[in-house]
Amino acid sequence: MAKVVTEVDRYKKKSIMKHLYEKIKDGEITGLAAQLAYYFLLSIFPLLIFTITLLPYFPVTTEDIIRMLEAYVPKESVALLESSLMTVMENRNGGLLSFGILATVWSASNGINAIIRALNHAYDVEESRSFIVSRSLALVLTLGMIIVVVISLLLPIFGKMILDVIFDFLGFQPSFLYTLLRWTISIAITTFVFTMLYWLGPDKKIPLKSAWPGALFASVGWALSSLAFSFYINTFANYSSTYGSLGGLIVLMLWFYISGFVIIVGGEINAVLSQNRARK
Repeated sequence: MAKVVTEVDRYKKKSIMKHLYEKIKDGEITGLAAQLAYYFLLSIFPLLIFTITLLPYFPVTTEDIIRMLEAYVPKESVALLESSLMTVMENRNGGLLSFGILATVWSASNGINAIIRALNHAYDVEESRSFIVSRSLALVLTLGMIIVVVISLLLPIFGKMILDVIFDFLGFQPSFLYTLLRWTISIAITTFVFTMLYWLGPDKKIPLKSAWPGALFASVGWALSSLAFSFYINTFANYSSTYGSLGGLIVLMLWFYISGFVIIVGGEINAVLSQNRARK
């Protein structure tokens, strides 16, 4: 009996890998990832502007957000984002928390809306929800993502305060635990975000438990691929010598492309697992 189960499991793994390979070979995933990269580029600045606008209400600074970006994004792109954000924040007239913020959130939701379309493609379903419903879902998920980003910034700060009190009493220096806390919180939060995206995004009713395998893959895969890409760019590559002042933008687009690729593969994994369960 154990032998039969092992062969079935081996077949399932093979079918998943074969399916993903065929998608990549046919250019479907790579093409969708390129589309996501474009929409991410349009969304990143409104998203960061809105998040920074909320900072006065929390014990978080702009430097905290830049520091969070530096953990994943190559230095050239971080410098580009930082300079662009500072220019926008210095030249703005009045507060952004006004009617104009609606347009900002709408622009930021373009990336989420593109992910929803990619997930529908993964499940081979057509979008049957009305424009208002689908766009409202993208807006809600965008706002939820902003809230999660703020929480991810606050938790390490308060966690560090708690660890400082505990280890000051014990006489230890918890530098390693600071790093562990930051990465644990980051992975947990991104997994939660991707789980919500994979659960609510597709125009297909799926169980919540069916969304976490791809979410875990996307969370860990995104973190590892971002770190590897950042290391490669910061250590070996020099896009500025080829593209000049556009080097930071090119690097940012490549990072968005890799991120979109990982997100779509996570959705494809959930879709294939769902198809296997239905076939079973």
